[in-house]
Amino acid sequence: MFDSKYSKVLTVILVMVIVAIVGLLGFLGYEYYQNYIVTKDTADFVDNFQGDVTDGEATADNDTENGDTTNPFDQIKDAQTGGASSQKKTYKGFGVLGTMEIPATNFKYPVLEKVTKKSIETAVAFLYGTGLNEEGNSVIIGHNYRNGLFFSNNKKLNIGDKIFITDNDGNKLTYTIYNKFETTPEDTSFYQRDTGGKPEVTLSTCTDDSSARLIICAKAE
Repeated sequence: MFDSKYSKVLTVILVMVIVAIVGLLGFLGYEYYQNYIVTKDTADFVDNFQGDVTDGEATADNDTENGDTTNPFDQIKDAQTGGASSQKKTYKGFGVLGTMEIPATNFKYPVLEKVTKKSIETAVAFLYGTGLNEEGNSVIIGHNYRNGLFFSNNKKLNIGDKIFITDNDGNKLTYTIYNKFETTPEDTSFYQRDTGGKPEVTLSTCTDDSSARLIICAKAE
């Protein structure tokens, strides 16, 4: 009798373990598939990006479309988003300022023109500055989901690594990373800096524990 009850308990435990393993494998498989799809979509977009496609009406404001009615980053000017006279390419419904490639981390993403909750769940986005490939500093932010998407691999970047940015005029500039540091989430002191009349780009993302910001600074060659 005791052996019979013991066997039943072991059987239940075994079934539970098998179900847990199958569920975990299913979750990991789904996450891998999602990551693959996002990475492929963004890479294809970057590979085919040609800048502005035609003149016409401006793209619709994505803040309202995607449930965001306010933009907390008012530093972005109309001139930086192309104004009201140019029809820009879009990615997943968001206006695009250009594309970014970082060979060291196999990064290929569009740079979206506005920072909203939804936009930075879709790609990386322009936060502050003079505009892509323009004189001065441009800040681009992205999530660190620690799954390889967006800026998850920025911690692997080193001084001297290259960043390639193509803007909506079709100009492609090469940037070289010259600084990497961590700071507080509230720190914006690095937004405005003397770039010596050259374009610079700053990449900002969370550290793995989300307690700080990882900052990457690069200057055009």
